[in-house]
Amino acid sequence: MPELPEVETVRRGLEPVLAGARLARVEARRPDLRFPFPEGFVQRLSGARIQRLERRAKYLLAPLDRGDTLVMHLGMTGRFEIEGGARPGEFHYASAPDPKHAHVLFETEAGDRVTYYDPRRFGFMDLIATDQLAAHPWFAGMGPEPLGPDFDEGLLKRAFVGRKQGPKTLLLDQRVVAGLGNIYVCEALHRAGISPLKPAGSIKTSRLAHLATAIRQVLAEAIEAGGSTLRDYAAADGALGYFQHCFRVYGREGQACPTPGCDGVIERQVQAGRSTFFCRVCQR
Repeated sequence: MPELPEVETVRRGLEPVLAGARLARVEARRPDLRFPFPEGFVQRLSGARIQRLERRAKYLLAPLDRGDTLVMHLGMTGRFEIEGGARPGEFHYASAPDPKHAHVLFETEAGDRVTYYDPRRFGFMDLIATDQLAAHPWFAGMGPEPLGPDFDEGLLKRAFVGRKQGPKTLLLDQRVVAGLGNIYVCEALHRAGISPLKPAGSIKTSRLAHLATAIRQVLAEAIEAGGSTLRDYAAADGALGYFQHCFRVYGREGQACPTPGCDGVIERQVQAGRSTFFCRVCQR
């Protein structure tokens, strides 16, 4: 499933054509994706102006001038294509998507066409009253953004105190921090030299400061690189990201640890049903 950097890459790719644009035509080519479209979906969007394009955790948010917000989630294989759009970064380019998986079309008054494709249809879209968004079950209780001003070692200390679970398990809890996923937590823990198996409550504050910095750095680098495309995922312009070529531990089981001076080997363990990649030697 696309993680925060992939969703932010999509947001930045769509922003030039959708932010501030009025939707001249919207076409839903089926009644549902993962969930049914809300009642009057096409009519409520047609003629509306998208005030801006935002991201909350792994959701794309498009507040409208009619008082609703279009909420979009990519699921596992959702992707947007901008017809004839410029590519917003350096990517490995994807092949053209299959037209039979083109489920939603957005056409702006300026003539831009954005199509949503989703072969497995695990993505979804909804319209939620903007003033009720924070209280909606998808967002209520969600933690701060890891790239926002409220995320620091103090927040991690409060979340970890007295906890016996490993830090990875807690960082994947969206109530602790919003939008972090398996790939980037593995990468950040390795950069910070912290074992995913260590009881979170025993990690010193000074090390939590390193972890908070590592999380911000790995996310920022992935966004700059266009995300970490895995399998079917693609950015808004049909391009594939390449941050996967920068992974230090993820997917590198049995390979030498890249930490200078470390003679460890990357291991893989399953935690809460997710693969954890780490080095037992330099992550303590």
